[in-house]
Amino acid sequence: MTTAILAEDEALLRTALRDLLAQVWPELEILAECEDGASALEAIDEHRPDVAFLDIRMPGLSGMDVAAAAAETSPTTQLVFTTAYDQYAIDAFERGAVDYLLKPIKPDRLAATVQRLKARREAPPMDAIALAALFRDLAAERAPGSEPLTWITASHGRETRLIMVDDVAYFRADNKYTVAVTAEGEVLLRTSVRELASRLDPTLFKQIHRSTIVNLKAVASIVRDDTGKGTLRLKQRPETLVVSQPFMALFRNM
Repeated sequence: MTTAILAEDEALLRTALRDLLAQVWPELEILAECEDGASALEAIDEHRPDVAFLDIRMPGLSGMDVAAAAAETSPTTQLVFTTAYDQYAIDAFERGAVDYLLKPIKPDRLAATVQRLKARREAPPMDAIALAALFRDLAAERAPGSEPLTWITASHGRETRLIMVDDVAYFRADNKYTVAVTAEGEVLLRTSVRELASRLDPTLFKQIHRSTIVNLKAVASIVRDDTGKGTLRLKQRPETLVVSQPFMALFRNM
């Protein structure tokens, strides 16, 4: 039995891909469906699927970010990028690293991708470190889609506080809302971590867990343990933050 995960932030497109796969690859078992990059990375780490279908543009971690980490955490997982148009996915495909599907996905194109995936199963996997480096390079080359968030507001009674994003040490999910933690204390934001992640500068803010995003400027050091997890020490906060094992690959160059 061949297994897969689907990562697509738009529910209708995710359902359409699942239905198409049922037609052209009926023996494929879908282990998880994810709507953002963080949950996709955790699903890959948990299930170690044979194939991961990754949307390039997802809230928080992009498909390219997930691919860079997954290349090390689950090197036998074959990767397929789904995208409206993305030259970097095509570049990766041309280097033999992955396959890609242009949206809207057509049955005949998906069927051809499935045949390539089946043929590759007998081939030796590519070098995980080199593959991860390729995806990190491609992710770094990507042009930003919009200006990142520079400030946020938080209401407290009749007062509305203005907080510069650079002053936030980390963001932590709190049910449907988000707690922004600064050197001075905590404020509650009426938005989810998932929504916030898509508006932060990806070069400065990194997810270390599905529910936590850290500002790299606020990090003093990172300590790795024997289990593969990491602990972040902060410059102006007494607490430490645990980095989930699948997210450690995102800190490879630190």
